[in-house]
Amino acid sequence: MSRGLWVTLEGGDGSGKTTQATLLEEWLRSRGRSVLRTREPGGTAVGVLIRNIVLHHPGDIAPRAEALLYAADRAHHVETLVRPARERGDVVIQDRYLDSSVAYQGAGRVLDGNEIRDLSLWATGGALPDVTVLLDLDPAVARGRLDAVDKPFDRLEAEQAAFHERVRAAFLALAAAEPERFLVLDATRPVDELAAAIRERVAAALS
Repeated sequence: MSRGLWVTLEGGDGSGKTTQATLLEEWLRSRGRSVLRTREPGGTAVGVLIRNIVLHHPGDIAPRAEALLYAADRAHHVETLVRPARERGDVVIQDRYLDSSVAYQGAGRVLDGNEIRDLSLWATGGALPDVTVLLDLDPAVARGRLDAVDKPFDRLEAEQAAFHERVRAAFLALAAAEPERFLVLDATRPVDELAAAIRERVAAALS
């Protein structure tokens, strides 16, 4: 059996994670690999309920409560979906993981990022991806992309510019601290160039 691989895509809203996840999935399937495509929050039935709370609840949610909800989703998601897929030898392509919580709930909500990370590691039994792709984008450019889509913003997308600047800085700091796991790419590059760089990194991890 081929060994499994876990790839996560991170970055601010509007950075192109969904597009790159789709292209990576298509490439892997064309090479005969079994792929699980998922996201956080919302990759499981429990996760869908949590996603509706953290992203679409009309009122305020206390920052620590928000962080705990994301960690609860993560615990269930890894235990019931990600870990079994890796054991089967699948390639897991996941939109967001604990790095998003460190960036959004840690830096964005001005909580302790180390505590947020430790919470997620405890919730998942220490699970970390093999490869994390960070699509880095200036929040002002990202906001322009989101505006062009013409859909209602969720609770995080609707935050002010300073929030998203803190999130971006946190993502870059995480990548600098773990260069062996992260692949940082300028999200303003052409889609096909980004896809090629991601394929190269994933192919190396699979070999």
